[in-house]
Parts: sequence; structure tokens; C-alpha cells
Amino acid sequence: MSDKTKKLDRRLSVAPMMDWTDRHQRVFMRGLTKETLLYTEMVVAPAIIFGKDGPGRFLDYNEIEHPVALQLGGSDPDQLAECCKIAQKWGYDEINLNAGCPSDRVSAGRFGACLMAEPDLVADCIKAMQDACDLPITLKHRIGIDDLDSYELLAKFIDTVAQTGCETFIVHARKAWLKGLSPKQNREIPPLRHDIVHEVKKDFPHLEIILNGGILTVEEAVNHLDKVDGVMIGRAAYETPYIMANADQVIFGCDTPITDRMAALEQFLPYVEEQVSKDVYLRHMAKHLFGLFQGLRGAKAWRRYISEHMFETNAGPEVLQKAAELIEA
Repeated sequence: MSDKTKKLDRRLSVAPMMDWTDRHQRVFMRGLTKETLLYTEMVVAPAIIFGKDGPGRFLDYNEIEHPVALQLGGSDPDQLAECCKIAQKWGYDEINLNAGCPSDRVSAGRFGACLMAEPDLVADCIKAMQDACDLPITLKHRIGIDDLDSYELLAKFIDTVAQTGCETFIVHARKAWLKGLSPKQNREIPPLRHDIVHEVKKDFPHLEIILNGGILTVEEAVNHLDKVDGVMIGRAAYETPYIMANADQVIFGCDTPITDRMAALEQFLPYVEEQVSKDVYLRHMAKHLFGLFQGLRGAKAWRRYISEHMFETNAGPEVLQKAAELIEA
């Protein structure tokens, strides 16, 4: 395994999710787990290169987020290479190419899951990205798309890309229907096939294979780590974030950084106060906390209070503090 790949511990990561894993969510998540690898939302290459406000709008992050990876969307090798040069200057730990998003809007731009039909193009993109920077370049993709869903085609896709020297493949264990299903339906209707990802690892033992899709707890992730090299948790880490509080102990053998949910909230409040002082609206941070108390008495009242008050003028951390008083001990 090359130096570009092995320096990051990818045993557990939180999936990149559009409109969810922004810089505020990642700071909150880092308070729950110090070791888990975090990912940005997918950022399309032209936005970084040609965005009128410059790359900072899309690439800015807090130093405490490390280790943090940037996920890129695109299919132009030159543009992706330019983005890698920029991202390296910004200090990211990894750059990931998205070949898994099933959105029709994404497909229309010739990136995301539709790229699985063009393994040679994906290989060209990965090679250009590798040549442009010293960061590890990884690929996230599905087990298949539409009728291109045989194991033979999946293996050929991985083999083609691996010939570039790419060694880390994050495999979403569902195929994607690019015609007829919405992104939401693509997360639910195609059956989960963890067994296929396990088979990929058997057939490509020299590659680092990360399993993504349908993992609901850190304990469940552990059950896969004897079959794959790492596990990526997605929606569950966002909707019920406190499941990540024991990740450092269970996965990495480190001390747990947080003792309870209230402590997780209190740790985040200074960041909220700082951001509000910089004219960042509370709602951009508060929306990531809805699921913090999921399963506890008062969780519904917590969500309702935040929803009703986070849009108010000058709303700040006091909204979260008052909402927390509704949680029953």
C-alpha cells in the first residue's frame, strides 16, 4: 500500500452527504469522535475553479475537523486535477471522487454514479488527480447501475481504476437506478448487498475496501471489519449522531471524548456562539442537532423548540440551551 493511502485510518468514516455534512456538522461530529474520518459534502469541480466567491466558499473548514476528506464531483480530468492542487493547499487529508451519486441532476453533468458506465474515463480522472497532488486519491462508487449490475462488470470497473495505483475503494452496497428512481428511492429500494462488497475484498485483497450502505451503529460496523478494511456510516450518523460517541473506544481503542449528550451539546455551544458573532445564522448549525436526543423523553419537544426559534432574528446558543431544558433526565 502506497504512502498516499496508508497514512489515514479508514476503519470508520462518516459518509459525505449533500446538504448535511457541511463544516458545522463536521465540527459537531468531531466533538463525538476524534478518530473517525469525516468527509465534506460533494463539491463539483467547476464550483471550486470558477465560483465567483473563490474556493474558500466551498473548501473552508475548521482545523479541529482533521482527519477530513474532500469529496469532488466531476468528469473532466484537467478540472479535477486543478481542484486537487487547490485542496492540497487548503490542507485536506484525502480527496475522494464521487462515482456513486444517483441524482439525475448529477448525471446530467456527467458525474456521480453514471461514471460507472465509463471505467476508462474514471481511471483517467483518478490518474490526473494523483499526478496533481501528494494526497491520497480514493473512489466512492456503487455495486452497479441500471442493467450494468453484474459482478463481472463491477470487478472490471475496480480493476480498471486500480491500474492507476488507486488503492482505496468505498463501495456503496446498493446498485443505483439512474432512470426511474429518485435519490431517496435509490437509498431504499435497491436491496443492500453487503455480501458483494465482502466478495470484492476477497477478490482484491491488495486493495483497501470500505463498505458503505445501511450500517446503523458502530457495533454493527465492527461485525464487518473482519471482512472489509473499513466501514462508512451515513444517514444513521446524521439522524442519530450520538451513536458515534463510542466510536473511538470501540473501533480505535482510544478514550471516548464525551460522556453524555448534554456534554456533547455544551461542547458545541462555544463554536455556535463564535459563528453567530460572525453573522452565521443559528439555523445553519442547529439543524444538525435535531437527532442528538433521539430516543430520550423530551426529544420531540427539543426538536420543536429549535424549529420554532432558530429562524428568529439574533437567535444564538441560548435557543439550544432553552431547548435542552425540555429533555427529561
